[in-house]
Amino acid sequence: MKLVSWNVNGIRACVNKGFVNYFNEVDADIFCIQETKCQEDQIQLEFEGYEQYWNCAVKKGYSGTAIFTRVKPLSVSYGVGEDESEAEGRIITLEYESFFLVNVYTPNSQRDLARLDYRLEWEERIREYLMKLDEKKPVILCGDLNVAHQEIDLKNPKSNRKNSGFTEEERGKMTNLLESGFIDTFRAFYPEKTDAYTWWSYMAKIRERNIGWRIDYFIVSERLRDSLKDAQIHSEVMGSDHCPVMLELR
Repeated sequence: MKLVSWNVNGIRACVNKGFVNYFNEVDADIFCIQETKCQEDQIQLEFEGYEQYWNCAVKKGYSGTAIFTRVKPLSVSYGVGEDESEAEGRIITLEYESFFLVNVYTPNSQRDLARLDYRLEWEERIREYLMKLDEKKPVILCGDLNVAHQEIDLKNPKSNRKNSGFTEEERGKMTNLLESGFIDTFRAFYPEKTDAYTWWSYMAKIRERNIGWRIDYFIVSERLRDSLKDAQIHSEVMGSDHCPVMLELR
């Protein structure tokens, strides 16, 4: 099984920059997107053989998630019960026969860390939610998690230590999640790989020089470890300030 996750930073813009070509070429069984920035009726995307599920933010042009899947899920749910997260369209969960898939667009704690407290509360709610799901069947979490976990996960760790996405608090929440029985799949395959990033600033020549952050993930329950086949970062794919990430399962 092949799964792809991509923060498209506006699906309508991304469609004009090659999204459909990549979607068809990668031929994923499940394709998750974040930061759709549109309502479902503002775009027509039809892919033969795929069902689609959207969680759009109440605020137009903001946030949002969607999933395209060849495999019909047993159930679909949105959010984890908090009004704010559902209003922002940040979570979709699909239940399959042998696992739960959770597509997430984690809120940014903002440049001045004004939303850090909310972000940390969010992290605890998500971890508890994932652990409850994991009691029933294995979990696959994917999406833009808005944190570079270790120094290896961004180009300039020293100068970003107190910045959004690399604070000790945010990194600690990721550590807590992994210590709760989950695996960062990319690091499971490539524990020492450097210069492997999934997001770059739009500032001039930043992506060209690969001054980036790895903040997009596939994280899975520990008991799926033997089912992992490969994890990839498709950094050559343009169309967004993020690139797609892929997980293959046996």
